[in-house]
Amino acid sequence: MPPPADIVKVAIEWPGAFPKLMEIDQKKPLSAIIKEVCEGWSLGNPENFALQIADATNFYITEKNRSDIKNGSILRLTTSPYQTALQLHERIQSTSMDAKLEALKDLANASRDITFAQEFINLDGISLLTQMVESGTERYQKLQKIMKPCFGDLLSFTLTAFVELMDHGIVSWDTFSVAFIKKIASFVNKTAMDTAVLQRSLAILESMVLNSQDLYHKVAQEITIGQLIPHLQGTDQDIQTYTIAVINALFLKAPEEKRQTLCLDMALCLTLSPEMAHILAQKQLRSIILSNVIRSNTPINDEMAHQLYVLQVLNFNLLEDRMMTKMDPQDQAQRDIIFELRRIAFDVELEPNNSGSIEKRKSMYTRDYKKLGFINHVNPAVDFTQIPPGMLALDNMLYFARHHQDAYIRIVLENSSREDKHECPFGRSSIELTKMLCEILKVGELPSENCHDFHPMFFTHDRAFEEFFCICIQLLNKTWKEMRATSEDFNKVMQVVREQIMRALTAKPNSLDQFKSRLQNLSYTEILKIRQSERMNQEDFQSRPILELREKIQPEIMELIKQQRLNRLCEGTCFRKISSRRRQDKFWYCRLSPNHKVLHYGDLEESPQGEVPHDSLQDKLPVADIKAVITGKDCPHMKEKGALKQNKEVLELAFSVLYESDEYLNFIAPDKHEYCVWTDGLNALLGKEMTSEYTKSDMDTLLSMEMKLRLLDLENIQIPEAPPPIPKEPSNYDFVYDCN
Repeated sequence: MPPPADIVKVAIEWPGAFPKLMEIDQKKPLSAIIKEVCEGWSLGNPENFALQIADATNFYITEKNRSDIKNGSILRLTTSPYQTALQLHERIQSTSMDAKLEALKDLANASRDITFAQEFINLDGISLLTQMVESGTERYQKLQKIMKPCFGDLLSFTLTAFVELMDHGIVSWDTFSVAFIKKIASFVNKTAMDTAVLQRSLAILESMVLNSQDLYHKVAQEITIGQLIPHLQGTDQDIQTYTIAVINALFLKAPEEKRQTLCLDMALCLTLSPEMAHILAQKQLRSIILSNVIRSNTPINDEMAHQLYVLQVLNFNLLEDRMMTKMDPQDQAQRDIIFELRRIAFDVELEPNNSGSIEKRKSMYTRDYKKLGFINHVNPAVDFTQIPPGMLALDNMLYFARHHQDAYIRIVLENSSREDKHECPFGRSSIELTKMLCEILKVGELPSENCHDFHPMFFTHDRAFEEFFCICIQLLNKTWKEMRATSEDFNKVMQVVREQIMRALTAKPNSLDQFKSRLQNLSYTEILKIRQSERMNQEDFQSRPILELREKIQPEIMELIKQQRLNRLCEGTCFRKISSRRRQDKFWYCRLSPNHKVLHYGDLEESPQGEVPHDSLQDKLPVADIKAVITGKDCPHMKEKGALKQNKEVLELAFSVLYESDEYLNFIAPDKHEYCVWTDGLNALLGKEMTSEYTKSDMDTLLSMEMKLRLLDLENIQIPEAPPPIPKEPSNYDFVYDCN
């Protein structure tokens, strides 16, 4: 007979004694269980003791998390969180350097537990740590020459404990003094600083900026881009990642006018920032990121890729203001830009107002504006009242005309001289292309929490978006000619150009020249071949016999996909526990047992390099106990965390497993592929249909391959729509077939 569900069998350790095997009744108060354990070892004052998970985390067992105790768990009897906090509060104030160092090390480890953190914070522990950072470091620095390793460790463990305590969100970031901010900033501004101290200091500055607008202003006064640049020139990718994270935080929280001075677009900066040295630092920033990070010999890890993606998104988002600004047809300065486009294209000077009649000049302007490809020939300013792309389209056209003048003049004159209705309207094309590029690069959207999709080529030029436009407008003109398009085909051409750009971007070219070269290979003819090939894969066989064969094969393919999903669950996946400071997240691993009956899971200190063995994962969840799989916004952890709830990308990667009495195991998949694999696999375990988009894609691919393999012998043989007629019976059956 199985034991009651509320009884769990565990082992409990106590230093200097043999572990005890106990049965814990989960209905009993935790204090009563601790008292029983203490009596077993003849320990008095049970209120001064607590239970911990006996693993690397050392998390305290509380009434809230006691349901995490499973059969076979190993627990440890230890001092209560309050007593531990009280002891460490006293020990970190020791006059002995060795004792202080050991205490700070223990504090840094203990602070990861929220139960301990709450007790230590109640003892005003955060204030004590900030005072030690503000005033104590001078005294430590006097000893630095003779005790340099000790000084670095003291400060490192102090800042680590501070970071771990603040990560629980118990204390507001707004409570810290300017002196503390200055001290943390000083660690970042120093040229030679302990790596661990520098990492913690950068993490603290990032959190300050992201969590408080008031602290942003204080941090911005202490830290400049020029002071952060040296940290990007080293070889430590972790330091580089933390540094770019601080830059992104400053970028994200800066007011609009200051945000422009942080951008990588140098020409725009030169028009806005009064400090020349600061501008040069911005230009240097892009080239240093390119040479020391993107083109370094060290492979870019996921976190660095994410930070580069965020920087790319924030930089492109600077275009949003121009993208959403309508042109004022009455604004002379804006109209002068259109006059400039006309002047460069047709090599004409602006005529004085008294030259010729008004009607003659209007007629001349109308003719030229028609050649330039504007929709409104009389007043082309009206074309730029559509948002998006607004004034951004005009900015791109002017940049193209000034910086690629020969190509601009060639496109305009080439199309204006044609009279066969095959001219490509430059003005209209530029406006629609700018709108398309903004959609492709998602200008105006906030960065995603889990995206790593940065493009190296956008870090190779100070005016990357404008250069991107210049390449694409020439592609559009080339594709227009290859398609021999007319004005009625405008939308078709734009669809082909979009496909060409998207396919070229998929290859992640390292430079704009590589992107341009990639587009050269994606001519309209090549796109047609690709489309034809894809169409054949999708629509090759539509006759009834083939459809019947597909229907017969489909269950076999679905079973194959199911086995693949379950095999992937058996291999397991490392999941991230997203917190307020993304880079400080903890990891946990989950995998299915080989017999498909149990989910094994447990916390990890860092992301694993390979599979994690079952025996190192302490927690278990029987598949038989799983009631349902919940996805998206219905997941409990999406309802709890407001920040995550607002992020569409995270919502699309979230799923939860409901088991027992309304308890959940919550997941956030690392990417869309893992999300589909796990939701498919869990649904397969529950006997439900696998409905993810990856299942549909795999089904189409495998089914198409299987069909082609089975029909190889029928190549070039026309398959009839209907089965052949049954022949008439023979006149007699007087025949024998000799099998020999």
